[in-house]
Amino acid sequence: MVKRSLIFLHRWLGVALCVLFLVWFPSGIGMMYWEFPSVTPEARLERAARLHADAVKLSPAQAWAASGEPGEPLRARLHVLDGRPLYRFQTRDGERQVYADSGERRLPVSADAALRIASAWTGQPASGASVETLDDADQWTVLGSFRSLRPLWKHSWPNGEHVYVSPKSGEVVQYTTTTTRIGAYLGPIPHWFYFTPLRKHQARWEAVVVYTSGLGTIAAVFGLVVGLIVLSPSKRHRHAGRRTFFPYSGYKRWHLFIGLIVGAGAITWAYSGMLSMEPFAPPQRAADAENARDALRRALRGPLVVHAFDRRHPREVLGGVTEAGVKELELVAIGEEPMYLATTGPNDTRMVRLDGQVLRAFDEAALGAIVGKAVGEPGVADLRTAGEYDRYYLDRRGRLPLPVLLARLNDSDRSRFYIDPRTARIVGSYNASEWNSRWLYHGLHSLDFPWLYNHRPAWDVVVITFMLGGTALSVTSVVLAWRVVARKAAARSLPGERSSLG
Repeated sequence: MVKRSLIFLHRWLGVALCVLFLVWFPSGIGMMYWEFPSVTPEARLERAARLHADAVKLSPAQAWAASGEPGEPLRARLHVLDGRPLYRFQTRDGERQVYADSGERRLPVSADAALRIASAWTGQPASGASVETLDDADQWTVLGSFRSLRPLWKHSWPNGEHVYVSPKSGEVVQYTTTTTRIGAYLGPIPHWFYFTPLRKHQARWEAVVVYTSGLGTIAAVFGLVVGLIVLSPSKRHRHAGRRTFFPYSGYKRWHLFIGLIVGAGAITWAYSGMLSMEPFAPPQRAADAENARDALRRALRGPLVVHAFDRRHPREVLGGVTEAGVKELELVAIGEEPMYLATTGPNDTRMVRLDGQVLRAFDEAALGAIVGKAVGEPGVADLRTAGEYDRYYLDRRGRLPLPVLLARLNDSDRSRFYIDPRTARIVGSYNASEWNSRWLYHGLHSLDFPWLYNHRPAWDVVVITFMLGGTALSVTSVVLAWRVVARKAAARSLPGERSSLG
């Protein structure tokens, strides 16, 4: 009776979910090499225009005064927008923008200005673009982060480039090409259910992902249990006129064999996929780790005092860092010392002290002193430079900076912080409360275990082999499920056919 019930549940769960598994496994291969299109900081810097010293008329203090805001900004940076230098001041209730060449506050971007910005981004002539206003999400702006930026100007060129500009920020917020769109359809969109009618409704989308992956986990568990019961050494089956341990034939036999090989992986993969949505009560935040993070952030990015930068005008800084051309100038306070962070390109920065000294990076001793002062010298267990990714700081595409300063603390949460010496920013962290996310989600779902993940193409071969095994299991599931449905449909149609022949 128990065996029949398990087989019944497995069969009908399989009918309901086999198509989803057939989508998940092949798109998992796509996820290894294609991402959902986005405008990364690296892409933004690569396409940004250079700042020219003679165009910057206002000092940071003058520009902040022109904004009309009281107090001090939380963050300030200078870059070029539509050919003009622009200060962006981050405040607690939004952003204030002031042109550095005139002191005017920036108004929402006009359609003509948005077209110029998009044209400069692509290098395509503005006359060749078609323009439309998006008040609602399309396939490439379904993420929640776009809601506060709408409406958007969408500019499309015949070669397949699409550029989205926000009138509010004046920046390019999304960019796609024919290649990146195809890649998204091969990976992220089917894998994450990023279909516009569903994804733009956040709560509905989350529920669908959680319930389908949860049911997929249950179906995979039933399938493995049924397979083990059927293949029990205590059982004998008659097949082709002889008794054998291996029942069935054709697709059923293949489904049994493949399921026994990859079934356990299918269970952990579906379950870890569900964990990505944090369906259960979130773990308690590690208090020591949070306190240490806050203390480090305050030390590495202290409160700004814009008048402190009167000692050196941005014009002098731009004139002193000329070998590559500065694309963005950020005002920072590191260890309570105000200085400029000049960015010349992706992962290419200079720190400029107010006395004019230019640093490629902070040395380990200087950063170590800041860390020790922030968390207390006895709280630092280990402080060293790491030149390679490790089990808690890793990046398949190599975008996270190296080398970094690894600060391991003596707290109860075994906190680890990774600090980029070129920017004095925390670029990675880990503590004991993140164990589930690191190992049960990322570890089981992406197989990013250090002994495998750091050895490519071995990782690629293993993951693709598993994905192909899961795909084969899904194909046999679809075939068997179709046969069940077709047989049931035929059985129901027979009485009607007989009566009509009557």
